[in-house]
Amino acid sequence: MSVNFDSVINASSSEESFLQVFQDAFSQQAHPLLEAHRTILTACYRNPGLSPTLKAHTPEMLAKTWLKKYNDSYNSRISRRLSKPLGTVADPIVSIIINARLPGLTTEQLEQIKYAHRLSMSAENIQGLLLEEFLAEQLADYGWYCCWGESVRHVDFCNVDGSLLQVKNRSNSENSSSSRVRINRPIEKWYRVDARTGSYRWSYFNDKYSTDRFSEENFVTFVQRILLANPNALAIELNNPWQDLSGLSN
Repeated sequence: MSVNFDSVINASSSEESFLQVFQDAFSQQAHPLLEAHRTILTACYRNPGLSPTLKAHTPEMLAKTWLKKYNDSYNSRISRRLSKPLGTVADPIVSIIINARLPGLTTEQLEQIKYAHRLSMSAENIQGLLLEEFLAEQLADYGWYCCWGESVRHVDFCNVDGSLLQVKNRSNSENSSSSRVRINRPIEKWYRVDARTGSYRWSYFNDKYSTDRFSEENFVTFVQRILLANPNALAIELNNPWQDLSGLSN
């Protein structure tokens, strides 16, 4: 027999009794129930269809499992993460296709193109994580908390007022299931850049909170700061020639 979020919610007589389950479980590990936890768990209680798909033998074990997943995700956020190189090998036909169209390229140039593409893919893999952590820093002052570890499904940030937020890097990066989940739920959607025009949408937050702290310039500064402090956030293959070309040793 196991329990999940929905069964614990249904067994709770109120929102506070639901939160008490987590507070009691956290206290057993000398861990306080923070405002971030309360905000996110309240969102789960009020939107049970968005609760994480966790299971455990008891409500207390479920709460501890949830806390571990949340903490593990927070502690491995991109500013602290050691990213792994791509786990796939390049398809040689790609270089052949390029060379057929551009026959003047040398073998060395084709190799550089191949590894430049792989390096770009590594950068794209952490792009969303960088945006998530930047927003987590900036939005905290406005009552928003990041849902580390998918602590609420389909939602990236929860607000103390009950609002929910989905964040996308580009306007064309949303799938149909992500859009359907917003129906009849208090979920806002924001994306950083319009894929068709290249225009940024930072004004969404600036107008909402009467500030100018949300900008592409500030995001760029954040990205540079993170990669300078933690260069291994971006994985680079040992044999990638762009390390030598940029003056970095393997």
